[in-house]
Amino acid sequence: MATREQVLAEMERTGVVAVIRASDPSQLMDVVAALKKGGVTCIEVTMTTPNAIDVISQAARNFAGECIIGVGTVLDAETARAAILAGAEFVVCPVFNADVVTLCRRYSKAVIPGAFTPTEILTAWQAGADLVKVFPATKLGPDFIKDVKGPLPQVKLTPTGGVDLKNVGDWIKAGVTCVGAGSSLVSKKDLEAKNWENIEKTAAAFIQAVKDARTPAPAKMMA
Repeated sequence: MATREQVLAEMERTGVVAVIRASDPSQLMDVVAALKKGGVTCIEVTMTTPNAIDVISQAARNFAGECIIGVGTVLDAETARAAILAGAEFVVCPVFNADVVTLCRRYSKAVIPGAFTPTEILTAWQAGADLVKVFPATKLGPDFIKDVKGPLPQVKLTPTGGVDLKNVGDWIKAGVTCVGAGSSLVSKKDLEAKNWENIEKTAAAFIQAVKDARTPAPAKMMA
């Protein structure tokens, strides 16, 4: 079982958290295996997945020491506790709920509440969030991160919604700790076709895009 610090370090190292929403939980083990092969090791199983708690428990057992399994779309402390007891190593919420943050702190689990405005972001951070999920990031864009990080450089942010291979580098360069990627990483088409190879390739492309964005540009030669 990873420590809270190890979980956060792995999220930052890879720069990508896979957000999995699936109607067929039987496929999720294959999805996690494909993501792992591609280098994405932090997996968020949303509570909208049928039998999500059982899926989290199975994934946590099957991929112990290889992947970090967390829970997403958590709205209350009771759900967070059930997921943690099932093996979830981190908890993600679409909104800020102080009780969820307190519960996760009690269990020494990483907690990532959602926020949309600078006031909401700071409120979540001061309440004890390890990262603040900027959601829905689709409506904001990377420039919003730059603007927020100006007066709030200490706050660690992770956008979810609208993150894809075309803009993941822009988010990283804007100053986020990591990104949350859902359908752009694990597409409905690939799920239905059970195209695990393509999911692996997409995961590898996301990881490479993060690495490229973090690599300093070469210094220009003086004429």
